[in-house]
Amino acid sequence: MKNIKLKYSLSFLMIFMMLSCTEDFIDVDTNQETESALTEDSATELVNAIYNHLLQWSMSSFSWNGVSSIVSDDADKGSDPGDTGTDKHLLDALQLDPTILSIAEVWSAHYAGIQRANQALNRLPLLEIDVDLKARLIGEAKFLRALMYFRLAKVYGGVPLVADIPDVNADPSVLLKRATKAETYVFIEQDLVDAIAALPEKSAYPSSELGRATKGAAKALLAKVSMYQEKWQQVKSLTDEIILSGEYELTSDYADIWKEIGENNVESIFEIQARGETPSAGVQGYSVSQGARGEGGWGWGFNTPSEDLANSYPSGDTRRDATIIFKGETLFDGRLVANTVVNERYNQKAYSSAFSDGWETGKNIRILRYAEVLLMNAEAATQVGGDAGTPLNQVRSRAGLDAINSPSQTDIWNERRWELAFEHDRYFDLVRQGRAGVVLRAHGKQFIDGKHELFPIPQEQIDRAGGVLEQNPMY
Repeated sequence: MKNIKLKYSLSFLMIFMMLSCTEDFIDVDTNQETESALTEDSATELVNAIYNHLLQWSMSSFSWNGVSSIVSDDADKGSDPGDTGTDKHLLDALQLDPTILSIAEVWSAHYAGIQRANQALNRLPLLEIDVDLKARLIGEAKFLRALMYFRLAKVYGGVPLVADIPDVNADPSVLLKRATKAETYVFIEQDLVDAIAALPEKSAYPSSELGRATKGAAKALLAKVSMYQEKWQQVKSLTDEIILSGEYELTSDYADIWKEIGENNVESIFEIQARGETPSAGVQGYSVSQGARGEGGWGWGFNTPSEDLANSYPSGDTRRDATIIFKGETLFDGRLVANTVVNERYNQKAYSSAFSDGWETGKNIRILRYAEVLLMNAEAATQVGGDAGTPLNQVRSRAGLDAINSPSQTDIWNERRWELAFEHDRYFDLVRQGRAGVVLRAHGKQFIDGKHELFPIPQEQIDRAGGVLEQNPMY
């Protein structure tokens, strides 16, 4: 029985991977080749399967939006009052429970993705393929695994660290034991250090490979991981390196970032790649679940911008209209948002143009952008010394705002909210800044200090693990 519990508790054991058999690295089919038969193309497919997992419904769509966005003061559940989205009303009210489906799906989806990374990292070193390609593929897999573990750490705290293919006969008390949060971050950091050493810069990839992990992406993610640990000197050094690399710059028009024409542009550091044409390979349900609901609408209407967010922008900030769809407006592609839709506001960053509606739309999800590198650089400068104004004011200037001389930490925190709204950071930002309780309670959410800094470990995982997994405090 222990082996059965181990098998299902973390979704670790998968006999075969879903691997790509096409030249586009976001498409996936089944491949069961042995190491001796793997070619350079099929070795690449091992890593393509990890990228593909980011497109899954439970990985990047409905449940992740609930856990990372609806819980914050930037968003409301939206939709009709009677449509709960199973549990989105509970997440909106911070009535968190270990049995909530979204919390369980986020856990299992991320461990399934980590399993794909482990499969690749276990097999790639054994292959007789080009040395440089092998090193790059290993670097990509480590970057993706680090990204998934980082998201788990923000949601649940310390988690079981699985760096290999689990042995079905392994002692679950060892395998499923939670690492501390500090240990989890050490693991993530090592993956990213290895990725930085192995990956090329964005400019070194041909256009057909845009979207793969790069040296800049690994540095930006390591800077963000360091920021969450208040390792400010490391944040400053890494973001300085990215700025000086010349690989990235701000898109001139903020609104263009979120259109199809803005995908993988000069500001993009890492995006989840999607395509809505036939055969579709988009993020499942991401756009339609957040589209305008009701007569004249095109979606389910969940994860809507809050009135508090809409009212928080400074006068003249162009990011407000680029972030929020308002009832009654005409969008950039000519679509009218009818006055008959249910909600007053919708998430424009999730909007897929009127010409690509559907379950799997061609909407890339932006994960890391150069603007955030500038904001991390500015925040680090307020902690260790240096020029915080120049990077901050580059972001503000693009938004149509005046420069701030000698910006404070609060100035930078405000800028992060306006710049990164609906990019899955707000709730976790408030927690790391130590002000989640004050801000969220003022917004009407019943945040409990000492509890809601973390989400509960899914009860089904604790049960299946035979009590090896320990629950977070106060759940």
